Amino acid sequence: MKHILAVGNATLDLIFALEDYPREDSEVRAQDMQMRRGGNAANTLAVLSQLGHRCALAGVLADGAESDLILADLARHHIDTSACQKLAGRPPTSCVLLNRRDGKRTIVHYRDIPEYSFGSFQQIRLAPWDWIHFEARSNVGELACMLRHVRDQRPDLRCSLEVEKARPWVRQLFPMVDVLLCSRAYAHAKGFAQPYPFLHWLREQAPQADLIVAWGEEGAYGLDRYDQQHHSPAFAPPEVKDTLGAGDTFNAAVIDAFLRDLTLDEILQAGCHLAGVKCGQEGLDDLVAPKLHRVK
Repeated sequence: MKHILAVGNATLDLIFALEDYPREDSEVRAQDMQMRRGGNAANTLAVLSQLGHRCALAGVLADGAESDLILADLARHHIDTSACQKLAGRPPTSCVLLNRRDGKRTIVHYRDIPEYSFGSFQQIRLAPWDWIHFEARSNVGELACMLRHVRDQRPDLRCSLEVEKARPWVRQLFPMVDVLLCSRAYAHAKGFAQPYPFLHWLREQAPQADLIVAWGEEGAYGLDRYDQQHHSPAFAPPEVKDTLGAGDTFNAAVIDAFLRDLTLDEILQAGCHLAGVKCGQEGLDDLVAPKLHRVK
């Protein structure tokens, strides 16, 4: 068991399950509707907690009745929220359209409270932690201060950074982390259609890090700090039911595997395997890994 802190988002997700994705200016009836706690960092911690780690969230929580579900779910997953900022307002909220035909999801996100601040992060004692995971959000300047603070106070403490979107100035964070976890969407936004050219471009920005990019149905690709290329195929569930949170599940399994000192090949395989399990079920609970089929 390790102690893991994640800096990032916890949201209220309104999930509408649809028979198919609706046309613009149409009216359709949902087959199901759920309210869940979401957010990349919170999702990753929920999975890491299931993998046996002690987890804490450093984020912003709205102080109001709409946040009760978020707080209850974090507590259910034994995620410590004592480092969170509590502010008046509505919680960050996502409307998720889940296409049951193929398991894909479309998200509309609303947020009117600020991102987590460096001032709050400074109050956290760094001594207990074995790993800190950062979600690259719009507060890049604050995140840079946080990472510099970690490097000054605990240079031995391993840090990972999730880069999902092409946010302005996010590259200034790359030289300060040990593991970079990038999305295919970010690679495409930077003009790359193939994973290895993207990873070698990323190497120029982060010469010290292990580099990973998830590539959907092709699995995941990695470039270790010795510039050796690695790949794991995807693992397909018998039926794709829900891809919401699959990337967060992948990140959790990768962090867990790094903490177990596995090789990068094994780390990528662990991430792809658990992400495949996630795609075969709704929600993030009970992620027990059954046998899956490699995507050929």
